[in-house]
Amino acid sequence: MNKFFEIKNFYITIFFISLSSIIIALYIEFFLGYEPCKLCIYQRVPYIIAIIFTFLGVSYSKNIIWLYALLLTFFSSLIISGYHVGIEKEIFKEFSGCTSDSINIIDKNELLKLLNSKVNSCKNVDFKFFGLSLATINFLLSFVIFLLIFKVIKNEKNR
Repeated sequence: MNKFFEIKNFYITIFFISLSSIIIALYIEFFLGYEPCKLCIYQRVPYIIAIIFTFLGVSYSKNIIWLYALLLTFFSSLIISGYHVGIEKEIFKEFSGCTSDSINIIDKNELLKLLNSKVNSCKNVDFKFFGLSLATINFLLSFVIFLLIFKVIKNEKNR
């Protein structure tokens, strides 16, 4: 098969995986009613960036830079989701954005606003799929995609 079509198909595959991941996360949040924590929201960002890079990769597939950009994107996804899994397993301590423990408010209006807003803890796992948290699934998916991109880059260099 022509190299041009192989690499385009790879970009299209990554595009659909990224788009599906975002749609599933939004479905779980808005239709099933599960509130995401801050790290869950942060884990969506690499997928949105990957969608942009796949568009660029399909348009300019002769340039290997988009594969490197995707490699860095999924490496960052691997780091964020790995950190989140570590927090869930209590390997790492939650950062201050995940909890409301370190709040020091003097103004009563700010306190009322804070009480009305719900801060989900990053270590609480509200939704599981086949016994795995979404952060764990994201970690595994990011790891597999990272390895696939690495393999494609290696193959592209050897051509």
